[in-house]
Amino acid sequence: MANQIYHSSKQKATYWAWPEGAILLTIFMEKKHPNLVKIGKKIRDARKAKGYSQEAFAAEAQLGRTYMGRVERGEQNISIQNLIQIALTLKVEVGELIPPLKNLSHS
Repeated sequence: MANQIYHSSKQKATYWAWPEGAILLTIFMEKKHPNLVKIGKKIRDARKAKGYSQEAFAAEAQLGRTYMGRVERGEQNISIQNLIQIALTLKVEVGELIPPLKNLSHS
């Protein structure tokens, strides 16, 4: 059974506890950062241009489908390694997945 806790005003965490004592914790951002939304859109546009469904792409990139959905919606902060994995799967340069600096913000 999933339980929800709030980590901060910006993040909601869902965790699952098993009898063996293991816990799976997933943290979701409640407020989308504008930069992550822009990066997610670039990734989604590139994926669609290559003809991948989200599910097929996630499998090819060896990333979870729900993770990819959160990345594309700007709800998931993405690691550099996962960005590289996405670029390699799409056969594009990593820089093609990041908007120009003038279109990004500090906030």
